[in-house]
Amino acid sequence: MNYTQQRTKLRAVLAGSKCLSPACVYDPISARVAESVGYEIAVLPGSDASTTTLAAPDLDGSAIVLTLTEFAEQIRRIMRVSNLSLFADADNGYGNAFNVMRTVQEFEHSGIAGLSIEDTVLPTPFGLGNNKAAMISTEEAVSKLRSALEARSDPSLVIAARTNALKAEGLEAAIARAKAYAATGVDTVIIVGLKTLNELDAIHAAIDLPIMLGAVPESMKRDDLAARGARILSRGHHTPLPAVIKTLHDIYKHLYADAPPSALRGQIATDEEIDRIRHDDTYRKWEQKYLR
Repeated sequence: MNYTQQRTKLRAVLAGSKCLSPACVYDPISARVAESVGYEIAVLPGSDASTTTLAAPDLDGSAIVLTLTEFAEQIRRIMRVSNLSLFADADNGYGNAFNVMRTVQEFEHSGIAGLSIEDTVLPTPFGLGNNKAAMISTEEAVSKLRSALEARSDPSLVIAARTNALKAEGLEAAIARAKAYAATGVDTVIIVGLKTLNELDAIHAAIDLPIMLGAVPESMKRDDLAARGARILSRGHHTPLPAVIKTLHDIYKHLYADAPPSALRGQIATDEEIDRIRHDDTYRKWEQKYLR
């Protein structure tokens, strides 16, 4: 399939003037639901993919047990049923520059609209636990980004450089890294750990690229971020999956106690809502056309 349209849509957001918060999706059904309420841009975090595929944690990269091919297959399943412009955090690209190239190829073939490669040492080395980020050198990060750019076959695929330098090394180091990464030709830079608008002002002044942001203080408004070059903010992107887990727990507990299913009415989707999300009408037409 050709996913240039979805990638072009993501590029239009990065080239625009607004700051958007994408939907967080993790499987085909969540993608369909997000699309049904109007989302066009979505993210698939590695942590959510690991949780839903393996019931295993990501632990900020210290215990990456989800493999590249498992991650790419989940992307493929989502893109088979949706028109979302999907962005995924590819962590460190699963290894060195060669592994980064393979990651880009697999993700691109799966239908991703954009992906990020970050500059931390992953998996976390022995003795460096408790979420203490170890940074690879700027030179190695630049090499990995250059290899990512070379590996893509569709030039509309968005390649993002993600840096954790702001919280690991400070503002001056984050600016230096952002400038070096921007010089490789990447399409956007992702800043993690932003605490103040002054920090964003300084980074925005240093690079001529759209900026993507991880979680920021809730007091920061998207309009203020947009005025400082931010185009995508991952706000609330880890909310849907915990909500689903909580709902499942409560429903299972209710039914396990032999309580009546009818008491759950209003808490669960109707048959009509499920039919719409599953595109039942399309399958019924195919049934009439091919099985009668």
